[in-house]
Amino acid sequence: MSLSAKFSCQDDYDPNALSVDQARQFILGQLAPMAARERVALRSALGRVLAEDVIAPCNVPAHDNSAMDGFALRFADLEQSAVSRLKVVGVALAGNAFDGSLRAGECVRIMTGAIPPPGTDTVVIQEVVQTEGDFVLVPAGQRLGQNIRLAGEDLAIGQPAIAAGKLVRPAELGLMASLGFAEVSVKRRLRVAFFSTGDELCSIGTPLAEGEVYDSNRYTLFGMLSRIGCDVIDMGVVRDDPALLEAAFSEAAANADVVITSGGVSVGEADFVKQLMAKMGEVLFWKIAMKPGRPMAFGRIGEAPHAAWLFGLPGNPVAVMATFYQFVRDALYTLMGASPIPAVPLLPATCVAPLKKFPGRTELQRGLLTSENGQWVVRPTGAQGSGILRSMSDANCLIVIEQDRGNVIAGETVQVQLFEGLV
Repeated sequence: MSLSAKFSCQDDYDPNALSVDQARQFILGQLAPMAARERVALRSALGRVLAEDVIAPCNVPAHDNSAMDGFALRFADLEQSAVSRLKVVGVALAGNAFDGSLRAGECVRIMTGAIPPPGTDTVVIQEVVQTEGDFVLVPAGQRLGQNIRLAGEDLAIGQPAIAAGKLVRPAELGLMASLGFAEVSVKRRLRVAFFSTGDELCSIGTPLAEGEVYDSNRYTLFGMLSRIGCDVIDMGVVRDDPALLEAAFSEAAANADVVITSGGVSVGEADFVKQLMAKMGEVLFWKIAMKPGRPMAFGRIGEAPHAAWLFGLPGNPVAVMATFYQFVRDALYTLMGASPIPAVPLLPATCVAPLKKFPGRTELQRGLLTSENGQWVVRPTGAQGSGILRSMSDANCLIVIEQDRGNVIAGETVQVQLFEGLV
């Protein structure tokens, strides 16, 4: 079934008035993870998506060990309601086990990570004991097995350690290293081609002619795509010429999994851009109930086996970033096979300035989130025009104002999406 047929049969589908959630769901519902995979060295897996489960080849920890610095002993040697006096007969270090044997009433000084000597079953932390020469005084109230990490306690041999589809972060690198993996199987990097359209655009490093502006969209797209971990193909600026545009679309579809354009999808822009998109594939043109970023195109372009997903984004710089974060980001992670898709949570904050807003569309205003007196507060970063990229640079979040909501009064709670986070 064609894309247009799939969408048109849905009761709530209106290409001239799609909500943000509807558009996002429609897009994600068409996508499936790519199958291609490769093996890479462990450090090269950072930011990649695992292609198969990581199975523990050994126990973690590999052996019983002390969780604290203290004294390893037999619980049976302790008095339950009085101080116990034990003789210290040696030291157990991490990587250098105590090789003697303990008799009744004896204990061993032990360091974190060291293997408890045979026969010992409890570690008493050093902070609670008192020393008298070669003896230690252990207070009552200790518990059998305390402060000992058992072999396989974190992971047992043969147990799945990390599921396929997980995005590899520093924690996953460390976990796989702890299991001894030198290389892992990951999904192939997603190849994304992008270009800007318009006769008014000028590349940086070239003097501006009258009526020209520097093309910033390719640089924000490069940054956003690189941080997601895509292989990027920057095809530059393509002029408003049907032959040049057709050649660019053909080249992009032949070499990439996804094609992203900026400009050429708004009402009043060159009609042949839309006509070429439709001619070379199946592309839907939407008007999203969202500001900034109302016009958008989505579909497939090219012919199998060299067809690519297409995202036609608006031309205004802030609108490009807004539509990318709301729609393209999650689509790319879906194609990469990430499961679950890394979330961008909505967080509540108090808005300290009034915001103008008309009901009927979702608005994404640029904001600066700070902590004041232990509370999260957010304020807009100046003028909110879709061509004012400075306001995005000054911001650290988007203020997401719901579709049905009107003006925001200072002091009201709003939802924000942070640009940055711990990974």
